[in-house]
Amino acid sequence: MVNKERIVETFLSFVHTDSHSRDERRMADLVRRYCEELGATVEEDAAGAAVGGNAGNIIARLHGTIPGRPFMLSAHMDTVTPGEGIKATVEDGRVRTDGTTILGGDDKTGLTVIIETMRLLQEEKIPHTGIEAVISICEEVGLLGAKEVDTSRLEARQGLIFDAESPTELYTKGPASSSVEFVIHGLEAHAGVAPEQGISAIVIAAQGIAKMKLGRIDSETTANIGRIEGGGRTNIIPNHVLLRGEARSMIESKMDAQLAQMRECLEEAASEYEVTVDGVTTRARIETRIERSYAAMDVPESSSVVQLVKQASRNLGFEVQVLASGGGCDANIFNERGIECANLGCGERAIHTVNEWADIADMVRATELAIEVIRLNAKAVTD
Repeated sequence: MVNKERIVETFLSFVHTDSHSRDERRMADLVRRYCEELGATVEEDAAGAAVGGNAGNIIARLHGTIPGRPFMLSAHMDTVTPGEGIKATVEDGRVRTDGTTILGGDDKTGLTVIIETMRLLQEEKIPHTGIEAVISICEEVGLLGAKEVDTSRLEARQGLIFDAESPTELYTKGPASSSVEFVIHGLEAHAGVAPEQGISAIVIAAQGIAKMKLGRIDSETTANIGRIEGGGRTNIIPNHVLLRGEARSMIESKMDAQLAQMRECLEEAASEYEVTVDGVTTRARIETRIERSYAAMDVPESSSVVQLVKQASRNLGFEVQVLASGGGCDANIFNERGIECANLGCGERAIHTVNEWADIADMVRATELAIEVIRLNAKAVTD
């Protein structure tokens, strides 16, 4: 049923369209064109303006052949860097780059699966309820596009996200995430003439980070400091350092406890530094800003969407594993807002690296699985 050559052609058209986060204009136009050619009603929301980008989320509605709630299919159109001028080659069932850029299979494999699924529903005249395809922007920079989707305007209450590796993997659990920003305030002084009159923000940052629990905290929790900014000339004691990091956990109380531990380490380090110059006493201090990025995702195995995927895979002769992920995706946002959905693999591999590649057979299988899920959903509606 699935046209493999057409899948490759569609995927390459996406891959060769640059779409860094906040610069998805060309990709949004291409997705719109494909959807309109299929007869879908297409709208673009105002998410781009809200997040500082040049395109919004694309919502395409394909009319169903039977009555019933629409089924949501979703992927994101943005990619990480370096993703401009991608040169892709097809060999031995895989699509690769020339090694100078990412491929963009994250998540253009998912986009391809959605477009081919919508095509086949029409070409093969497969009974289906309506399809609401939600193609988001800015997923890679904090699920920003999904956060701007007005889910009250979506009729679907279940669906699939296509943003993982193998179609034998269905991710139903994912962590909550919070970003954290620490600003360390010291006191500038001449590093050679009067170093004892200064307080080095860099030293405080180093001591605090050294005491933090980072990386894999436990089976449910991770933490990271990903960016350090501060300092200047080597003859000046630096008075300011900015740290940016994150904490994630399947259990939100653990994430909050981890963030508190990171803050306490810096505050403890800062408490050791005080200096008096010309009768004025300065104490090192820490500013902390925490922002909740997204809630945890926990879709029960008994849910309708999980059972649909499991039955569909059995009908196609394979088994799907139900798994937990350490990363977030748009499904975190949609589940929090009442649309029950899980994240199904679709062929992306070695994502966010210049060694990225996409598995053509997996895109085919993910499309077959999506078709069967939609067929089973329609059957359940009419039975």
